[in-house]
Amino acid sequence: MREFVCICCPMGCHLVVDDSDKNNITVTGNTCPRGKMYGINEVTAPKRMVTSSIKVKNGKDDVVSVKTREAIPKELIFDVLNELKGLEVNAPVSIGDVIIKNVLNTGIDIVASRNVGVK
Repeated sequence: MREFVCICCPMGCHLVVDDSDKNNITVTGNTCPRGKMYGINEVTAPKRMVTSSIKVKNGKDDVVSVKTREAIPKELIFDVLNELKGLEVNAPVSIGDVIIKNVLNTGIDIVASRNVGVK
């Protein structure tokens, strides 16, 4: 039996996940289906979104925020951050621009999460 606070929406449901039977994981305390899936994923294969920022050359701003397009396996967070370390892009940058395609062969892209124009 494990307890979590769901992070899928602002409600912050208190979940109780019983994974004693790996073939029949039960989740209680959720008010929506997303909470149930979150609870199951937390005990089977936890994932997280990664957000960071990287340098921009010749931009109106010196940095641009970036994020994974989807959640990645939790154990890869620091490896993804290492991929971003020291990375620079040229302005202009637009929301959704792919910064790293298929990061660490996960099938998930790193994308810009804001616009940065040219100086």
